[in-house]
Amino acid sequence: MNEVNVEKNEEKELPVPHIWRASFKAIINAFVHKDYHLSSGVKNVNPISNEIAEQIKEYIEDYGEELIDLPEETWSSSVSMDYGEYWNVLIDLYTKEEGESDLVLNAEVRERGEEYFVDIQCVFVFLGA
Repeated sequence: MNEVNVEKNEEKELPVPHIWRASFKAIINAFVHKDYHLSSGVKNVNPISNEIAEQIKEYIEDYGEELIDLPEETWSSSVSMDYGEYWNVLIDLYTKEEGESDLVLNAEVRERGEEYFVDIQCVFVFLGA
């Protein structure tokens, strides 16, 4: 498998870079364990506000299926898009019952020096085209 590097390209969606994937796996692992505030902390992930944590909890619970850790398949459909000041990232989530679900994590990634920091925006249900 080829390594996906961080790329600045405002013209098209790109795969999620490998350097960010461990952070997203850790975020979803916390959500699997119902830790929507990331109380244990995740390196290079900014704190989640109470409002966003509550929104994530409600959407996942209302979806009605058990969230699972991110499998490798998620990287074939999850995307990042360069918006100049940040990358908008959409991570497809998986559930125990259906595998790839309609749940999506939306986050923004910003570069500071040599590091990248994740701001979680929300979880939503994508109903497709």
